[in-house]
Amino acid sequence: MKTLFPPYAHPSAELALDAETWIIRDLPGERRTLHQSLGRIDLDWGSRSLADVLADVDAWRADGVEGLFLDRAPAGSGGVGPVALTVRLAARRGLHRVVLNPGVPTHPLYRDLGVRICTFEGPWSAYQSWDGDGVRPGDGHIVHGVPPALLTAARRLMGRRGAGFGLATDASPYVSTLFSGSGAGGVGTADS
Repeated sequence: MKTLFPPYAHPSAELALDAETWIIRDLPGERRTLHQSLGRIDLDWGSRSLADVLADVDAWRADGVEGLFLDRAPAGSGGVGPVALTVRLAARRGLHRVVLNPGVPTHPLYRDLGVRICTFEGPWSAYQSWDGDGVRPGDGHIVHGVPPALLTAARRLMGRRGAGFGLATDASPYVSTLFSGSGAGGVGTADS
């Protein structure tokens, strides 16, 4: 897998999506594409009821997505139990590809879940001075608000910081439901 990411931004309106692009979809029943897709479930930092989250898992399973993007996930130890249960139940329903997006480094117990984790989500201004404390090589980074002339530099910085997947975009959060790891705005593997 080269990339994936959330429904906040598309790197460029001109960016051609390729076979390595993953689409994060906000709602079941949205227009389907030929690309692999993950269904976005908003965990609201752990405040949503488990019943509501599991209803979303079932809706995405019925929709035919390949996995889940658990957005606004809790990062502390108190959220591990419900997130672990969600991941296990998703796997039982055939949704084995799960990305957890707390946007910050997590408690070490989350590493035992066997999912990809996005450990940075924020503006370019914060990413430039971010120390990367608590992240591991291969984690995901979502960087928005990058000046268009600096998108290539942002992707390179993500690679040097060990991002295994992610998105660098000139858009601000919550713009679109697409993102890519190749081409003008995204980041692919760490050697990009």
